[in-house]
Amino acid sequence: MDLAERAYSLAESLLSEPLPRRWRHSLGVAERACSLRPILGEDAVLLEAAAVLHDIGYSPRIASTGFHPLDGGRFLREQEGMDERVVCLVAHHSCALLEAEERGLRQELATEFELEHPVLVDALLFCDMTTTPDGEPTTSEARVSEIVERYGPDTVVGRFIQRATPEIHAAVQRVEDRLRSVQEASQPI
Repeated sequence: MDLAERAYSLAESLLSEPLPRRWRHSLGVAERACSLRPILGEDAVLLEAAAVLHDIGYSPRIASTGFHPLDGGRFLREQEGMDERVVCLVAHHSCALLEAEERGLRQELATEFELEHPVLVDALLFCDMTTTPDGEPTTSEARVSEIVERYGPDTVVGRFIQRATPEIHAAVQRVEDRLRSVQEASQPI
């Protein structure tokens, strides 16, 4: 079983029944990851695997700290022996260090998991923050608003996402710029 197949199978086993909406979101995020193949080259499969796995830390089977990036990263490393780059992308997805800070877990996250290459960090953030909870494409502006509305502005998640908003939009812009550059370069003159 290759990396992507293994990732889909594992994510489905952890999310599809207990958290079907989270599973639909994860499938949508993975679909977005596939759309980035033109700018990722050999790392496209790595991103797809991280995308479908990014929210497994919500699974009741593995949630322990209440902070899903940390729980997901630990599970993938300790229980599954997953590729270390996938592990680190999951652990650091979507500005996780900022949320970890809100939760008093920044040191643990930063110490246990290295940050992956910025292009991949941006790409996973783009995929997550341009996909609705139901797995449909959206804008980062709409997604941030939805998260604040769902959790509330004065909750841990609400405060974190508001702090992360400038970086979320900047990362989405960087990915869109890379895609545009590749598309323009491939068009005949």
